[in-house]
Amino acid sequence: MTKGNETKITDELYAYMLAHNPPLDAVQRELVETTYARLPDYAGMQSAEEQGPLLAFLVRLTGARHIVEVGTFTGFSALAMAQALPAGGRLIACDVSEEWTAYGREAWAKAGVADRIDLRIAPALDTLRAMPAEPHIDFAYLDADKGNYIAYWEELVPRMRQGGVITTDNVLFHGGVTDPRATGGAAAIQEFNNHVSADPRMDSVMLTVSDGLTLSRKR
Repeated sequence: MTKGNETKITDELYAYMLAHNPPLDAVQRELVETTYARLPDYAGMQSAEEQGPLLAFLVRLTGARHIVEVGTFTGFSALAMAQALPAGGRLIACDVSEEWTAYGREAWAKAGVADRIDLRIAPALDTLRAMPAEPHIDFAYLDADKGNYIAYWEELVPRMRQGGVITTDNVLFHGGVTDPRATGGAAAIQEFNNHVSADPRMDSVMLTVSDGLTLSRKR
């Protein structure tokens, strides 16, 4: 195995990267800061700051009009994607928490994109299974409970249009995926990563962005 040019991401280099990415707008910044201030024990569940502009970029790149998000938390990622949607675009956000998503609802309204987001408070598998079975999703973002990742994947993939993209977060699980004795979430992500790699319906690439992102395109 040959390893490419290794760059250690220091705090200084991370700040440099953020400074050369599209900046968060005022509503996005307020939502990120509010999440850390009011939910400090759970704020790590929020997508990393650089993932907002990346998700928006991917939405624009794919020309997505119909997005499904599995796992919304306080709504930062949904906000970024909704802002990137074209006129008439729609995002279905799946979550089980009225409390956490209330922060998102407030931010979406401030940003003027609340009408683009259909928040469904229910187990995500129930929401996905109630959707039309034929391919109709252009873009999906998966960032929810790790034990159900494969189940979510199996509901999403048949519903993706040809060329549609699934972006999956936390595929490195804080480095736990390399532990042969992994249990819990790390073991679930190990199994998920193997499942995705072997899926002939999708082309996938894993990236070391934040806690690991896998981009998968429907063949």
